[in-house]
Amino acid sequence: MIEKPGREAIVVGGGLAGCEAAWQIARRGHLVRLYEMRPVRKTAVHRTDRLAELVCSNSFKSNRMENASGLLKEEMRRCGSLILEMADRARVPAGSALAVDRDRFAAEVTGTIGGNSNIRILREEVTEIPEEGPAIVATGPLVSDRMADSIARFTGRNHLYFFDAVSPIIEAESIDTTVAFPGSRYGKGGDDYLNCPMNEEQYSAFIEALLRAENRPPQEFEKIPFFEGCLPIEELARRGKDTPRFGPMRPVGLRDPRTGQRPYAVVQLRQDNLAASHYSMVGFQNSLRWGEQKEIIRRIPGLEKAEFVRLGMIHRNSYINAPKVLLPTLQCRRRQDLFFAGQISGVEGYLESSASGLIAGINTALLLEDREPLVLPETTALGALLHYVANAEPENYQPTNISFGLLPPLSIRNRRKRNQALGERALADLQKFLVQIRPETTGADRAGDGLAG
Repeated sequence: MIEKPGREAIVVGGGLAGCEAAWQIARRGHLVRLYEMRPVRKTAVHRTDRLAELVCSNSFKSNRMENASGLLKEEMRRCGSLILEMADRARVPAGSALAVDRDRFAAEVTGTIGGNSNIRILREEVTEIPEEGPAIVATGPLVSDRMADSIARFTGRNHLYFFDAVSPIIEAESIDTTVAFPGSRYGKGGDDYLNCPMNEEQYSAFIEALLRAENRPPQEFEKIPFFEGCLPIEELARRGKDTPRFGPMRPVGLRDPRTGQRPYAVVQLRQDNLAASHYSMVGFQNSLRWGEQKEIIRRIPGLEKAEFVRLGMIHRNSYINAPKVLLPTLQCRRRQDLFFAGQISGVEGYLESSASGLIAGINTALLLEDREPLVLPETTALGALLHYVANAEPENYQPTNISFGLLPPLSIRNRRKRNQALGERALADLQKFLVQIRPETTGADRAGDGLAG
């Protein structure tokens, strides 16, 4: 608890970005009003009223430093990310990836945010962009219609949107483990996945059934693009019979221990909770009608008697045309006490949304202290991601995940060595900025939060 609380900021949205932003502001000694509309107003895909509930995958992607996601995580950890701290606490086995028990993760975030004396959680719907700042709009992709209208009026154009889909989750006891075998590709991470093997005949029959299935979405979804990084499995099948087999169903790096051979195709299942009672289907987001979805999934070897915790579904993801609206600080060009963060700001993915919340929170705190918000160097993963958001081609803007392609290149031909060098450069350049973005004292000293700063 601080003796003289600082000025107050508003954060709209209690998802990954909103919680990260609120935490970064609060741990620097400022007060935050965090608005979350659930459970007063529900969404099509959330199940609980917890903060930071994950509705799609339970994975934050790779932890490996030669992967851009691993580099971004390391940068965020060095900046004191709440979301990664909570994800590490709720981690489940997933090879080299960081995957979480989604219920425990949401509970950890909710408890930590709720226990911070500088943060006041208000369970009500915000229907207009706050007139006065500092304020962060972190409504997520499932922004309510009235707030979406306010955002569209503010940006001066209709907000952009695409449609996304989520994967089914299966009861572990209903998986036939005499067929599905444990293992990770190339043995990385041990036996953290279950793999349902297919021969060529089984794969062909599965694809044919997938293409025959009725999956026509409601009329409002027609002619709206999916995000290319998260295509429904049936959309992949439409692009070519072998497209799924070179995507989420690729068998490389796996051998069926019963035959000693690599399967023709596999369906991977990733542990979804610490009790290992639920498994999610990797890359099987879809928009199939539920009756046909069950029938088609039960064609997969090992899943003939599958029972479902959740079936796949389609939902709207909304985002602004960020290059027209935002600076690389995530401030709005036309109103610099207003920030956008999370998927509504034009990034894609759990990790990237959390990263944008981290930077929006830090910069909001700096604004509260009458200091200049920071632009991180493009040579860092954080800086490169936000440079893309603010400077991409606006006419055909698409949200992006982090990738090494966003960072200024290095002339090293070997890919592994090049990625390693990009990571080393990023962390060296980030180090120069840490003194500016860390709070003066620890989060525990400033806000009674119990975590180190």
